[in-house]
Amino acid sequence: MTTRAAVIGVGHYLPERIVENAEFEKTLDTTDEWIKSRSGIERRHFAAEGQTTSDLATRAARAALSDAGLAVDDLDAIIVATSTADLTFPSAATMVQAELGMMHGFAFDVQAVCAGFIYALTTANALITAGQARRVMVIGAETFSRIMDWTDRGTCVLFGDGAGALILGAQEGDGTNADRGILATDLNSDGRYRDILYVDGGISTQTTGFLRMQGKEVFRHAVEKLAATATTALEKAGMTPEQIDWVVPHQANIRIIAGTAKKLGLPMERVIVTVQDHGNTSAASIPLALSVGKARGQIKPGDVIVTEAIGGGLAWGAVVLRW
Repeated sequence: MTTRAAVIGVGHYLPERIVENAEFEKTLDTTDEWIKSRSGIERRHFAAEGQTTSDLATRAARAALSDAGLAVDDLDAIIVATSTADLTFPSAATMVQAELGMMHGFAFDVQAVCAGFIYALTTANALITAGQARRVMVIGAETFSRIMDWTDRGTCVLFGDGAGALILGAQEGDGTNADRGILATDLNSDGRYRDILYVDGGISTQTTGFLRMQGKEVFRHAVEKLAATATTALEKAGMTPEQIDWVVPHQANIRIIAGTAKKLGLPMERVIVTVQDHGNTSAASIPLALSVGKARGQIKPGDVIVTEAIGGGLAWGAVVLRW
């Protein structure tokens, strides 16, 4: 028998404020059509004043617990993937732990920008398969609206705020790719490309900074690297693209999503797309899309899912799982 980390609950939360593309026309040299044609984004959610990343994460966590039919005492650990934690320290995860009333186990953050949820999911899988935890809450949560330069039309129209949560539980399998749970993972990074997507501030500079991005360079790397990591993860699982029911990609740009699907030889009908409604929510985008996909009735038990992401670092990776 083989221990697998299987999805047993999922949930999400989006701030109340919805910002349509047209709002940017008032302050920027841009249009709704320009934004949609280049990104596929039509609207996004922004956190309210005083609303923090841990607030969003806690709401998503409660939704996932409800979906799983679990109480907080059933969890062993919480991992939050975020690049926009409330404070330098302590971690957002410990704040979520406190808000949920969880007085046992452990909690920590993972920071790999848009690839953060893939890294956190891989970490949670390792904890479960190693026997160090039985149930792990994995959350992606961001308030990217806090690090936008509102004069830069190339970036500020692309990002949004939100949170998604997924609960992994230990289940016994036969050790084949017919098992439920995470079947394979693949992680990568290359720091030589850090200057094409970064925030120009931080603790040592005593500034918050703004997000900076060379869009064309990011696009050039994204499609190639996402298709490659998805293919590698599938090979590790002993599977082929034909066996995929759903690709749930990082929701950054519809052209990147479509280009990656094409390289994998998959039609867009087998891709979960939420970028039009959420924008790029960085580490939150994949769990948000998983939760929305389940709520829509698209993702069903037994489905084979490939999820992949790339973010600043550059950092990228993929996970193959059976729902």
